[in-house]
Amino acid sequence: MDIGIFISDTGGERTGVDFLRRRARWVEEHGFTSAWVPHIPWSLDAFVALTLAAAVTERIELGTAVVPTYPRHPLAMAQMALSVQAASGGRLTLGIGPSHPAVVESMHGLDYSRPYTDTREYVEVLQRAFAGPGQVHFEGSEYRVNALLDVPDATPVPLLVAALAPKMLHLAGGRTRGTITWMCDERSIAEHIVPHLQAGATEAGLERPRVVAGLPVAVCDDADEGRARAARLFGVYGAIPAYDRVLATGDATGPADVCVIGTETQVRRRLEQYRDAGVTDLAAATFAVGDDRVGSLRRTHELLASLAPRL
Repeated sequence: MDIGIFISDTGGERTGVDFLRRRARWVEEHGFTSAWVPHIPWSLDAFVALTLAAAVTERIELGTAVVPTYPRHPLAMAQMALSVQAASGGRLTLGIGPSHPAVVESMHGLDYSRPYTDTREYVEVLQRAFAGPGQVHFEGSEYRVNALLDVPDATPVPLLVAALAPKMLHLAGGRTRGTITWMCDERSIAEHIVPHLQAGATEAGLERPRVVAGLPVAVCDDADEGRARAARLFGVYGAIPAYDRVLATGDATGPADVCVIGTETQVRRRLEQYRDAGVTDLAAATFAVGDDRVGSLRRTHELLASLAPRL
């Protein structure tokens, strides 16, 4: 399991430009394989963030986890991704997902009635755009595209789809490099995510797909305090139907049970369990526990750095 880490806005901390640059440099200097950014309303634009990170790094994979599809036409998404790919020297991995009705319908005022069909066609448009340069043509029920796209110095962009439901996992396994998960415990990974994802890959004749697991991580001596903190930070995900359904496929009773919390030994042991369940890449979302927030995060980051590049 390759060890990667989020470099912005996942554990209640606000990330500005200077901090993001420093964190990206730190991640590369300490041997991590990848740096990830979310795309959320209170954060930097994911593509801008990774362009900034690319300017201060040379080696690490740079990934989005994830950019919502509905607010962006796939041709626009392709041009943005190809531009970051050119700026980063080919280090971008594009993680996309349809998000949730509360975001798409309530925040953006868009129709969320056919997320699977929309995502399937979206992936097709992206892949045709990434196969260029040249004319991108697609005729579907959700998207109709006939346009020229040619981004100088760009190379094809690896694609991951955030997927939790069986059909979406099958799509991710059969049409992309794999999936990015959130709020999945070890049993969910082993018995739900991996089988559906691998079925899609096997049917398409593809190799083993990636399972990039977004996991909140905190090293602390008081695990009960850590779980209480996790429940405050991440409990909202239990109220989102898609996450509630995937939690039901595992042993976790709520989001806090998915989080990796405890001493250095306990955290390492839990991460090994995720690896053995089928996670190929960790995207650690670190968060602070206790009054000494700086010291708490430092302790977590030092453990993860000691495990990098892979466990």
